[in-house]
Amino acid sequence: MTDHLIAVEAAIRVANAAERDAAVARSAPIQHATRVEEPGCLVYCFAADPVEADLIQVYELWQDAESLHAHFDHPNYHAMRALLHEIGLAGSVSRKHLITRSAPVYGPDRKATTDFNT
Repeated sequence: MTDHLIAVEAAIRVANAAERDAAVARSAPIQHATRVEEPGCLVYCFAADPVEADLIQVYELWQDAESLHAHFDHPNYHAMRALLHEIGLAGSVSRKHLITRSAPVYGPDRKATTDFNT
């Protein structure tokens, strides 16, 4: 495995938009548990999209592949999957990204930059 950061991003469409906000609220304890119980979890956020009423945006950041691998076997992962299955999904897309370089968005001049050498 690797020592590079791993980002997971997903777009989850719920079958009933009226249930989305309640589902996100119900997931908060699982999100919290994942953040505090699972070594290597840097970010774990399932949030209501502010524009699309049936969409949950997911952003996760893991210290390394080993941490993400352990998460896939953890009860928190299975609890989140069960919750999402229970509310009913219309579809989802998820991807993982291997992060090989990171840099601040803003340079010393406080201007946003795409440069990775600052």
